[in-house]
Amino acid sequence: MAESVSDSVKGGNNKNHGIENLISARKALKVSLEKSKSLALALERAGPRLDDINQRLPSLEAAVRPIRADKDALVAVGGHINRAVGPAAAVLKVFDAVHGLEKSLLSDPRNDLPGYLSVLKRLEEALRFLGDNCGLAIQWLEDIVEYLEDNRMADEKYLLNLKKSLKGLRELENGEVEIRLDGGLLDAALDKLESDFRKLLTENSVPLPMSSPSTLGQQACIAPSPLPVSVIHKLQAILGRLIANNRFDKCISVYVEVRSSNVRASLQALDLDYLEISIAEFNDVQSIEGYIAQWGRHLEFAVKHLFEAEYNLCNDVFERMGKDIWMGCFAKIAAQAGMLAFLQFGKTVTESKKDPIKLLKLLDIFASLNKLRTDFNRLFGGAACVEIQNLTRDLINRVINGAAEIFGELLIQVELQRQIPPPPDGSVPRLVSFITEYCNKLLGDDYKPVLTQVLVIHRSWKHEKFQEKLLVNEVLKIVKAIEQNLETWLKAYDDTTLSHFFAMNNHCHLYKSLKGTKLGDLLGDSWLREHEQYKDYYSTIFFRDSWGKIPSHLSREGLIMFSGGRASARDLVKKRLKAFNDALDDVYKKQSNWVILDKDLREKTSQLITQAIAPIYRSYMQNYGALVEQEASSGKYAKYTVETLEKMLGSLFQPKPGRYGSFKGRSPAGKFDNGMADLRRTASAVV
Repeated sequence: MAESVSDSVKGGNNKNHGIENLISARKALKVSLEKSKSLALALERAGPRLDDINQRLPSLEAAVRPIRADKDALVAVGGHINRAVGPAAAVLKVFDAVHGLEKSLLSDPRNDLPGYLSVLKRLEEALRFLGDNCGLAIQWLEDIVEYLEDNRMADEKYLLNLKKSLKGLRELENGEVEIRLDGGLLDAALDKLESDFRKLLTENSVPLPMSSPSTLGQQACIAPSPLPVSVIHKLQAILGRLIANNRFDKCISVYVEVRSSNVRASLQALDLDYLEISIAEFNDVQSIEGYIAQWGRHLEFAVKHLFEAEYNLCNDVFERMGKDIWMGCFAKIAAQAGMLAFLQFGKTVTESKKDPIKLLKLLDIFASLNKLRTDFNRLFGGAACVEIQNLTRDLINRVINGAAEIFGELLIQVELQRQIPPPPDGSVPRLVSFITEYCNKLLGDDYKPVLTQVLVIHRSWKHEKFQEKLLVNEVLKIVKAIEQNLETWLKAYDDTTLSHFFAMNNHCHLYKSLKGTKLGDLLGDSWLREHEQYKDYYSTIFFRDSWGKIPSHLSREGLIMFSGGRASARDLVKKRLKAFNDALDDVYKKQSNWVILDKDLREKTSQLITQAIAPIYRSYMQNYGALVEQEASSGKYAKYTVETLEKMLGSLFQPKPGRYGSFKGRSPAGKFDNGMADLRRTASAVV
């Protein structure tokens, strides 16, 4: 029993203990559940943070990686980094400074040119620094990347990005660094300077004022107006910067364009269209004779007043660049402004057909060039002006050879004219009048020195010595040939009276046209008197054999006392008047087309004829005219009144209008007519 109670008590205790355990377990579970809820809430809150940590782990791993690198490498990396970052930082600082200049350099340089040039110079220095140091900075950065890679001190992806960036920088560094680094700022600034350079030139390049083109050869030297000194200094300052940036060729191009245009504008007032004339546009030199005279004056004006000014101005503007530079610039201006056109016109004249007038014009051209010889040598003597030198040399050669050739052929051409028939009107042949005046011109003060110089040069080219009397002797030979021509032509007339009339005319011309002239002085007084005497001799014979016989028909023989009765006297008067009329009409008809060019000789001859016939006719008609005047047929015998007779005789030997021209006269067609057609053609008319 006792065991039963005990067992019962024991069993009761065990039961109570189990409940307690369950209660404890329940409390424990409840606490665990609360903790689980708290943990679940904490985990829920920690999720985003874990994601963030997960994302940051690679970079943290990369940051921690150097800690795992070799200790020596870790110690050395700081120095490598400092050396790489230092140049790169300096480059970036200068790069920022370049962009700080942008506002100033994109403004108008004319507002403050010195300040603008100063800023531009700073930009150039910055770009030079960048150009010199960019490569070094890139090299240092490449070295540190290589170091990090070799020592496994950085993430591979990070290093790959660095390499890619450095490769791009290296490509830029190998390209046009200045353009890449400044974004075209330098080019924009230089373009503005070029524009300002052009504006300064254009605004201060004013065509040279001048008086009337017709007075160019008479007016005093015009002092050219150079650019103001202040403008020249500005141009030089701009040039300095442009040249420093390889823009020199563009500077020259702009300068030549503006200044050559200015010279052409100055020349426009001279009307130089004739310089463009071609050899096909004119028949001979006479058709452009007036242009050749203008050419000499215009060339002198251009050289002395325009090209001289440009020569000096080129020197002033480009003096710091050296003589070769500014001489080359001047050469281009001279060529483009018209110097080549002047020389080409001269060449065109030399290519025209040979003509005696051409000799004079060639001498005019030579005189003009020779007058400017010193100026040509000084202005165009440099190597840069070789084209102008060659054209000038060629022109001078053509002028000298052409002039010497024409002069040498004059005698031959005069002799060739001998075979041409003499003029049918008995006047002075054009050849004679032309050559006498022509030779006088050659011996005159204007042409003799020039022709002598030309012949001296021409002979020296052939290694021959020029004799002082060569020119004079050649002219004397030409005059002698003219005399021989006259003798030949004198014998060519079938009519003896006409030959005497021709001789009177031409001896008078030689005497009067040469007396008091250079050629006349050369020929001498005895030569002149001889021709004067020949003139008088042939005048006497001409009058005696023609007009001198006419008065004899009005004889009074048998009429003094009307011895045969009035009817017989009337018949005799009729017969003699008819004979007089027939003789007068015959001579007048034959000589009505004859011509005496010399006015004094013409008036003297006409007066001599009139005085020899009119008074006798007047007296005869006063005494015997009544015998026939009352008859119905009186007009048949009393054919002329005294007044009509005098008027008729006074009209003899008049030159035909337009038939005879002076040395520089013009034919009705308007072309120059020297009275001597092309001497090369032997069929050329002497009349």
